[in-house]
Amino acid sequence: MKILLINHYAGSLRHGMEYRPHYLAREWVRSGHTVRIVAASQSHVRSIQPEFVGRRHQENVDGVDYLWYRTPSYRGNGVGRALNIATFCTQLMWDAKRLAREFKPDVVVASSTYPMDIWPAHRIARLCSAKLVHEVHDLWPLSPMELNGMSARHPFIAVCQMAEDFACKRSNAVVSMLPKVQDHMAAHGLDLSKLHIVPNGVSTEEWDNVNETFAPEIAQHIQKAQSEGRLVVAYAGAHGLANALDSLLDAAAILLSEPFSFVLIGGGPERERLKRRVASEGLHNVAMFGPIPKGQISPMLAAVDVAYIGLQSVPLFRFGIAPNKLMDYMMAGCVVLSAIEAGNDPVAEAGCGVSVQAESAPDIAQGLRIIASIDPDVRRQMGLRGRSYVQEHHTWPVLAKRFIEAVS
Repeated sequence: MKILLINHYAGSLRHGMEYRPHYLAREWVRSGHTVRIVAASQSHVRSIQPEFVGRRHQENVDGVDYLWYRTPSYRGNGVGRALNIATFCTQLMWDAKRLAREFKPDVVVASSTYPMDIWPAHRIARLCSAKLVHEVHDLWPLSPMELNGMSARHPFIAVCQMAEDFACKRSNAVVSMLPKVQDHMAAHGLDLSKLHIVPNGVSTEEWDNVNETFAPEIAQHIQKAQSEGRLVVAYAGAHGLANALDSLLDAAAILLSEPFSFVLIGGGPERERLKRRVASEGLHNVAMFGPIPKGQISPMLAAVDVAYIGLQSVPLFRFGIAPNKLMDYMMAGCVVLSAIEAGNDPVAEAGCGVSVQAESAPDIAQGLRIIASIDPDVRRQMGLRGRSYVQEHHTWPVLAKRFIEAVS
């Protein structure tokens, strides 16, 4: 098939997050399909933005065809981001005939986090009699309403709701990363026979070099802590409010006199505040390091004893979660401590760790004590169960095939 994948925030191994469009497209190309990713030039989640002259630019990135549309830069979630979204969608609508004529897709996937790309996607699909697919990453407008407190009467929210309703009623298929969206989607007009769940995954190729070295200062810190008989608990990822890292630091304070060592790796808007908190409270069992290259994540995770993942306790997660970070933890064979309340619990499903109440420092501390009390050989077996679970259900070749089956 010829697949046109529209994702405003699509990245690549060269540009950084988000990776899902790239990994899916790469597997589809390997399977003989022709794929073009359409994305905006400016994204707040990318590490590196594409550089080009003019309104649009086509290039091949690691074997995948990309078409970039120039959009204005922005910061935060205010007017600038709304203008960025509007610019991208308007250009797609304007170029619909050109995209239909040049690429002639069999399938058009509207895959941006927000749902408004469904309108240009629908027009392109209609012009070339292609199937229209809506891919759900987060539930908009519910996400900005529940996470950011936006009113249902806000104009932006109203537009999002119109787009979500349109997608549910007009799409030939809906693919969701979230596993518990059935009731929500049905309430907005979706025939549930069109709904398919395709979660996030990992690239096994990136785990082939697990013996590679990683940042020496982090490696030395981990080795020293383990030589002192401490259980090393690692968090690797964004330092944002949603990640509920204050609860982890609260747990570190509870365990200050016990043999645990906490390692936080990554960047984000909360990092400097968290660093100040570690210093002011004398949390000598916590070490914080900046982001490391993606290729170093796997050997780093392979070196630690426990991987931590947490999220804020918010009603939105009742629809389920599919975090990339958790897939990486499990693929590394880590025992996982999960402090998340959601409609699903991948850690329990895989039997690869301990799940506790979200944002509860006493529960997090007790969960770590439970893991520490488990025989090391049993912990290794728990970690291997997580790895096997991911290899069976969450590798990109498996997920790319499921996606194709859903839209065929």
